Amino acid sequence: MVPTFLQGIYHHWALYVGDGDVVHLTPYCNGILSSMVSLTNGKALVQKDKLSDVVGYDGWRVNNDLDKKHVPRRAEDIVTAARHAVGRELDYSVVTKNCEHFVNKLRYARGESQQVKIVRFVALLSSFHNLQLKMTALI
Repeated sequence: MVPTFLQGIYHHWALYVGDGDVVHLTPYCNGILSSMVSLTNGKALVQKDKLSDVVGYDGWRVNNDLDKKHVPRRAEDIVTAARHAVGRELDYSVVTKNCEHFVNKLRYARGESQQVKIVRFVALLSSFHNLQLKMTALI
C-alpha cells in the first residue's frame, strides 16, 4: 500500500509498513528537515512515522497505479526493505531521486516518478507553444 497525499504543489509518497506507520523519504536543507526543498540536489533522510503525523490535515489515498505497468515485489520483501532503510541518509533530487522514486523502488525494484514525467511533458508543451509564438512573430 502506497499512500500519497498533497503537500503544497506536489504529492508526497510514503510506504505503509503496518501499525499505522509509514516509511518515507524526507529532504532537508542545512540539516533541517523540510517538506519543501530547493530543486537542486541535496540529501534526504528515510524516516518511519505515523501516517497521521505525516499527513496532518491533508487527504491521502492508496496509490498502487503502477501495478498495471510493473509487477510489485512480495509484500514481505517490500516492508523488510523499507524498515531496513529507516535512518539512512540518501541523495535527493526532485527530478531523479525524490520520495516517489524511493517508494516505487521499494515496491517495484525500480525508481520512477509519474509527477516528474508530467512536469517534463508540460514543460515540453510550453516550450513548443513559445516556439510557435516566436515563429508566428517572425512571419
